[in-house]
Amino acid sequence: MVSCSKFGRLVAAILVGSTLSSGGVLAADTGNPEAKRIVSVGGTITEILYDLGAQDRIVARDSTSFYPADANSKPDVGYMRQLSAEGILGQKPDLILMEEGSGPPPVLEILKASEVPMVLIPTPPKADKIGQKIRDVGAAVGLSDKAEVLAAKTEDGLRAVAADVAKISGGKKKVLFVLSISNGRLMAGGADTEAGAIIEMAGGVNAAPTINGYKPLSDEAVIASAPDVILSMSRGDHSITPEQMFALPSMQTTPAAANKALVSMDGLVLLGFGPRTPEAARALAAKIYPGAIN
Repeated sequence: MVSCSKFGRLVAAILVGSTLSSGGVLAADTGNPEAKRIVSVGGTITEILYDLGAQDRIVARDSTSFYPADANSKPDVGYMRQLSAEGILGQKPDLILMEEGSGPPPVLEILKASEVPMVLIPTPPKADKIGQKIRDVGAAVGLSDKAEVLAAKTEDGLRAVAADVAKISGGKKKVLFVLSISNGRLMAGGADTEAGAIIEMAGGVNAAPTINGYKPLSDEAVIASAPDVILSMSRGDHSITPEQMFALPSMQTTPAAANKALVSMDGLVLLGFGPRTPEAARALAAKIYPGAIN
């Protein structure tokens, strides 16, 4: 717990010059089974905590934590990449649980200096790392036994989807994930992204493998990618209608435009890489290959 005066001193200390190590935050060594005031940052982290039955221990969450619906009743500390240390510490947490990539770094510095236990959960965009993410969250809050059950169930689900996807015949479809459209340019998901990984899990081929991360594509690159299907998110600022997508000049000659093939899915389900990922991969496969998978 940090008073306003202590918070001010912490800010001053950080500004004077301490730096964060490459790891960024404290690791979960023995867990925090007694933590009763958890601030959860990251939609999948919050979802896992609910699945583990730890929802009553969450005192606040970030704006990406909107599932399950009950999470919306918790105080919101802001977007996970634009956090305020004062907003988090004002909740008087006894544990701060964050997805990797949360920030900005100066805020992490302040939170680390506050001496409130803080755990960063790695979130690599890989199907075979989802179980470990669940186990890491469980270990951080002293619920390893429950987390092991949930992780095993999730891994079983992923194996089942992989087996069903492997039976799909007729060639793989190229899928282009579009994060957003700005001034007629597409922001697409390339290699080493959750979007690319979920496309592969669903039996598709990422149409933008030559870029890393989420980056703008030139019109020429979009045309060359020749996607069979466009994949987008269905919520908020990232939602895109077929009319918006296929009106773009760069889309006119693509197979996706010819078939008006646009798939929109909830972003947290699609890219969260948590307990619902087997469900997401199966649903996406069913949309990419209608009738080929249940």
